[in-house]
Amino acid sequence: MEGVVVSAKQNKTAIVRVERTFTHPVMKKIVRRSKKYHAHDEANAAVEGQTVTIQECVPHSKLKRWELVTGGEGDA
Repeated sequence: MEGVVVSAKQNKTAIVRVERTFTHPVMKKIVRRSKKYHAHDEANAAVEGQTVTIQECVPHSKLKRWELVTGGEGDA
């Protein structure tokens, strides 16, 4: 999944907001919804505002079930 880093203050953790769009079943309007994921960032390379790709992985902690794949090197 692709999203934007909203917080990189924790050690080895980045909080990523993933936005999705869909058509409302009754109103037929396009609706945006977002969800935040805690992602493991081993190198502490993520920067706020950066677009990153995350993937599912084995649990690292209670909330961290995702890890950074790309975008953690500084392509803000």
